Amino acid sequence: MTRRSCAIYAVGIICASLLVVGIGLVVAQVFRTFMHNRLRKEIVLVEGSRVFESWKSPPPPVYMEYFFFNMTNEDAFLKGAKPQVTQVGPYTYREYRYKDNVSMLDNNKMVSAYNFKTFVFMREKSVGDPAVDTIKTVNIPAWAVMNKARGSFWKVPLALTMISAVGAGLFTTRTVDELLWGYEDPLLARVAYSQPQVDKVFGLMYKKNGSHSGKFVYHSGRQNSVEYGRVDTWEGKRRLTFWGSNQSNSINGSDGSAFHPLLDKNERIYIFTPDLCRSIHMEFEKDVEVKGIPAYRFTPPRSVFASKEENPANGGFCVSPKECLGTGVLKVSPCRDGAPVVASFPHFYLADKKYVTAIEGMSPKTEHHQTFLDLNPTTGVIVRANKRAQINMLIEKISGFPKTRLLNETIFPIMFINESVVIDDASAARVHKLLLIVTLVSNFPLLIVGLGGIMLLVLILLLFRARKQKNEVKRTVFAKPLYATSNEEDTSYSPVSDNEKDDPKNGTYISLTPKDDPQA
Repeated sequence: MTRRSCAIYAVGIICASLLVVGIGLVVAQVFRTFMHNRLRKEIVLVEGSRVFESWKSPPPPVYMEYFFFNMTNEDAFLKGAKPQVTQVGPYTYREYRYKDNVSMLDNNKMVSAYNFKTFVFMREKSVGDPAVDTIKTVNIPAWAVMNKARGSFWKVPLALTMISAVGAGLFTTRTVDELLWGYEDPLLARVAYSQPQVDKVFGLMYKKNGSHSGKFVYHSGRQNSVEYGRVDTWEGKRRLTFWGSNQSNSINGSDGSAFHPLLDKNERIYIFTPDLCRSIHMEFEKDVEVKGIPAYRFTPPRSVFASKEENPANGGFCVSPKECLGTGVLKVSPCRDGAPVVASFPHFYLADKKYVTAIEGMSPKTEHHQTFLDLNPTTGVIVRANKRAQINMLIEKISGFPKTRLLNETIFPIMFINESVVIDDASAARVHKLLLIVTLVSNFPLLIVGLGGIMLLVLILLLFRARKQKNEVKRTVFAKPLYATSNEEDTSYSPVSDNEKDDPKNGTYISLTPKDDPQA
């Protein structure tokens, strides 16, 4: 067997082995399964894991923007006209988040923590000075007092007397700082005199700067990766008590800071939000890319805040059968001390049109008012997010309070927030590196198949060249007689030695010499 034949056989064996092994590994998904199992073990809320420190102190900067709605036609509105508002903002704050008092529980299956938030004002990202700029808006303390007194024979006159005594109107003008971080309200001070449990300071973000939102206990994901980051209890409860059904009171999903790896487009993402006093869900919308990292965008659908007629499952969120609002708004008074506070998306995005048209100045737009989460499906890491929510007040005629007699029922917008985050460059680089490793290892069988394909091409080339050389040899053998310069008739034979006859041992070798040309 020639050296070339050995090479062909060797290449053929290697080619067949690579293709068989590679295709087998691709079909069996061995390396992909190995990497997925590795990710499930690495992404857990346990001391020393890949994600634990970043979960406790998230490195990407978070910004909180506050937008207010300034009332411009108070007198006309009190006489029954449509309210007119103008949007003022943003007033931007850098939000610093960290988890404190972190403790591992139940053999590392659970982890407890307090979520702290601190806000620092950023003048360069804001439209003005919150200590100077003023906003005319609904007098929330006055409306809260009136609603508390509603229907009571003796509370209504008492509340009316206190409101008149301090000169409280249905609307108030306050600085942005006061509205956000609190001011001593004279009406609440009067109420607190007889009811010490009432706080005389009011602010939309009062006691929320440098504070926490309660004790959370999370699943670490060690036992089941799908449970990673899911809230087990909040303030010691697995179920809320604000609403009218078990489904509405359920605490589902994470707190919005952690999501399990290997996400699927068809799954629902659940998030528990203490500010809304409920859980909401999100669904896949589209594929996006952030800093070169592929991501799935999840958004809350219209059904989250749909009316009970549109989504019967939301019937439990009705405060009472008579207090069931339409699609796009949620009355959260059960967890706001009875104040007629209503939550929605900004500018009543995804809400019934009647709420938009009832206020002059509303203009809902997806790009400015949609809440979304962009999650890398492999790692579950948040690469970009915008949480947008609006605080409103339910304004209506209240029996016994003359100033409200001409009012139509209105969901009046006060303020909306935009809490945003984009993954920082250092974190993005780490995600890129991890995704590269996952891709290379998961696709290693394809590399083997590729090498097998290259060896197949080499084998074909070797076979082609061998066939070509064989054909050339055959042509050479058959071509010699055709192109010879002498024949038997032109050649004479003579012994090599003259001693042939005398020496019997003389060989039979002969020499060939051309005959003399007879013409010469």
